[in-house]
Amino acid sequence: MPTLLSVNVGRPRDVAWNGRLVHTGIWKEPVAGRVMARRLNLDGDGQGDLAGHGGEQRAVMVYQSESYAYWERELVRRDLTMGIFGENFTVDGLADDEVCIGDRYRIGEAEFEVTQPRTTCYRVGLRLGVPQMAALLVSHRRPGFYLRVLREGSVQAGDEIVKTATGPEAITVSSTDALLYLPDGDVDTMRRLLNVPALSPGWSGSFHDLIEQADHPQRVRVEPSKPYWPGFRLLRVARLVRETDLVTSVYLRSADGGALPPPKPGQYLTLRIASTGQTPAVRSYSLSASGGDFYRISVKREAHGAASAYIAATLAVGDDIEVAAPRGEFLLQGGDEPIVLLSAGIGVTPVLAMLQALAAQRSSRVIWWLHTTGGPATYALAAEARQLLAALPKARGQVFYTADAASPVEVPDAGVTYGRPDRSVLAGLNLPATAQAYVCGPTGFMDDMTRALADLGLPSSHIHTEAFASRSAINPGVVVAGGRPAPHAPARVGSGPMVTFARVGIATAFGDDQGSLLELAEACDVPTRWSCRTGVCHTCTTPLLSGDVTYSPTPLTEPEAGQVLLCCSRPQSDVVLDL
Repeated sequence: MPTLLSVNVGRPRDVAWNGRLVHTGIWKEPVAGRVMARRLNLDGDGQGDLAGHGGEQRAVMVYQSESYAYWERELVRRDLTMGIFGENFTVDGLADDEVCIGDRYRIGEAEFEVTQPRTTCYRVGLRLGVPQMAALLVSHRRPGFYLRVLREGSVQAGDEIVKTATGPEAITVSSTDALLYLPDGDVDTMRRLLNVPALSPGWSGSFHDLIEQADHPQRVRVEPSKPYWPGFRLLRVARLVRETDLVTSVYLRSADGGALPPPKPGQYLTLRIASTGQTPAVRSYSLSASGGDFYRISVKREAHGAASAYIAATLAVGDDIEVAAPRGEFLLQGGDEPIVLLSAGIGVTPVLAMLQALAAQRSSRVIWWLHTTGGPATYALAAEARQLLAALPKARGQVFYTADAASPVEVPDAGVTYGRPDRSVLAGLNLPATAQAYVCGPTGFMDDMTRALADLGLPSSHIHTEAFASRSAINPGVVVAGGRPAPHAPARVGSGPMVTFARVGIATAFGDDQGSLLELAEACDVPTRWSCRTGVCHTCTTPLLSGDVTYSPTPLTEPEAGQVLLCCSRPQSDVVLDL
């Protein structure tokens, strides 16, 4: 009979780690006597990061004494006291390869249901002093699992664990964990898991996305399987067009005039511009158009932008410039759903490329073109947009001028409104919830439009955004006091390969004392995204524009071609990261 060996609880605390503070509840200690198991957790227990731990679906964490014995052998440790893996219940029995999602158990006065495997997280490695522990738990198929409290009641060490129901589909914890984190997961088994009501919403959503990717690969917002060329190649400036006082279009062709690989609508080019100072500037610009033998970018001159100023004032026809292959996740998806192309300012460029592709296809999809700009003088590529809209039978356009309506202005067509679009404006369009929306522009504009679209019923998976500033950081549990500092060169410059963070414009040498590209990014206060820090979760996946890396530890699943996992990679040569 399985038995509850120990009940472990602990309140969140701030723990020093890598020069920072982490707010975590991973420190659990055994307690004597009876403890109430409640809907959200055990009495006396808590979680520091409620986004990844705790809550109704993850109220109680379970780990097995057999796994303790296993890790004592593997890690050559004799100090693994109960609770050290962050579990609330240390149990005899209930192996991960026997317990199934949806199984129910009575322990003491309470009843529980299995909802998901352990959330892969760096903090278990922090607790054990083994940084790679999150990856080891997955690769050795010993993750442990979470319980939901079906009936509240008291429990204590020594209680028998009685199985009261078997989960539908009979898919074990270890199999479920492997489906998400290990390569070549069986899609049919994922479908079966979606039939298990007990499976937590987070894991259900992840499997739904994987199934969608397998069923409709043309609709999934992912990088191309392989960039058209590695690193940077020289393209020649064939034409320069002044679109407005601030926007210049640059037409690029191969030096021999031959064909260029066709980009996907919405992708961008990354340029390495060597004539802007001592260190080449690396900048990314959306493709505003393309043809069989050319790419076009349209660049707005920024007040303090060295690269955009060089393009506007110095770049000349006939110049060669280094260009990385088209990349990007902001891609026009196939299908027959209505489309909303929503842009502001220079954010018009990627959605214009999408409009061009739709016109070339003679698409019969319903299309809304919604663009915001100061006025006619700042509406870059306006004539081209109107021409493309006229070629599409079910397209409708609306332009919003933010200049003072009292000022005299020539209105180029009837589809112009003064003011800024908001929720009420979008509501008046009666957008169906099935529409796919593509939003590009300043950060505030994208945030406002994303909220408005979601409030009007569009699911998050139908709202696609593009931003070339650094993405918001995901650093679970890290305590940030006083705001994040601006990105900067590291205090100690290394002597290794040069690493360029393209989005923040920082280039610095890799240091011998840095274990990974992630650690270098953190030393520069470049916003980063990570969770496991051991190559399991892929939260830190970043486009690698050029260069080569080596992995240690080896990730459980390799990233797509042209991508790199920051948390476990080191540069073998100079690298450029889209970060």
